[in-house]
Amino acid sequence: MSVIQVRPATLRDAKAIAEIHVAASQDAYKALLPAAALDAMSVQKRQAFWREAIDLCEPQVIVAHLDNKIMGFAGFDRSRDKGTPATTGEVWALFADPVHWDKGVGLALWDATRDGLQEEGCTKATLWCYLRNERALRFFELAGFKRELGSARTTEVGGSRVEEIRLFRSLV
Repeated sequence: MSVIQVRPATLRDAKAIAEIHVAASQDAYKALLPAAALDAMSVQKRQAFWREAIDLCEPQVIVAHLDNKIMGFAGFDRSRDKGTPATTGEVWALFADPVHWDKGVGLALWDATRDGLQEEGCTKATLWCYLRNERALRFFELAGFKRELGSARTTEVGGSRVEEIRLFRSLV
C-alpha cells in the first residue's frame, strides 16, 4: 500500500497547485458563490500567485503526493490578522483535488502544516472558513479546531457577499 507523502512545494509544482486550487474551489464553493465567479477562476492567475508564494516562501507551501502525482496543497505562515501574537500561525489554504477527497490527503496536509507551524514556534493555529462550507468546517473541527465566537465577518467574492468565520486550535 502506498502512503501519501508531503514535501515543500517547488516552482515546478505551481501549475498543479493552481489546477487543484481552481478545481477544488469550483466544486466546494458551487453552492456558496455565483457560477460566474467560479467560472472566471483562472489557472493561469492562480499559477502566477502560487509561483510567487513558493518563490518568496510567503506563505510556506507544501504538497501532498502519491507516486509523484500531486493530490493537494497547503499554505501556512504567521497569522495575518491584526493584533495576534507572533506565536499564532495561520492556515492560509488547504485544498485537495476533488478526485482525492476522503482519501487522507487533507489529514496528511494538516499534519505537516501543524508540524511546520510548531517548528516556527507557533503555539496556536487559526484559519478563516466560509460559514456555509460544511465540508471544510467538519474537516477542521475533526482536526481539533473550534469556531471563534464573535469572529464572523462578511467578505465580497465575485460580487456576492459571503460570511466567514475564524477557527482556532492550540498546537501545544
